[in-house]
Amino acid sequence: METRELTCIGCPMGCLLTVTLDNGEVTEVKGNTCAKGDIYARKEVVNPTRIVTSTVKITSGDKERVSVKTANDIPKNKIFEVMKDIDAAEVKAPVKIGDVLVKNVAGTGVDVIATRNVEAV
Repeated sequence: METRELTCIGCPMGCLLTVTLDNGEVTEVKGNTCAKGDIYARKEVVNPTRIVTSTVKITSGDKERVSVKTANDIPKNKIFEVMKDIDAAEVKAPVKIGDVLVKNVAGTGVDVIATRNVEAV
């Protein structure tokens, strides 16, 4: 048996969670005050994922960079590969919120989308 302690990020409460694992499988979650805590803990210890936010270079726009995020969460161990692809990207204005700027980032099956409008100049 193994136990891990986490601070839940599923809601603003920030509950201290204790997760019990047996042979890599979650057998118990304690400390959560809502169902989101149980879901978060089980996912975090078995297959942690994250939403990545950053910026992408933009040409011919009224801004030099546009804010972006992954459309869905990606495996935590892919963050550096995702950032490498985002850093290498460059797009031409105009860009609208929700536009896909990097498809299938780092082979994750997840797209990187704009979170801000940038007008062409």
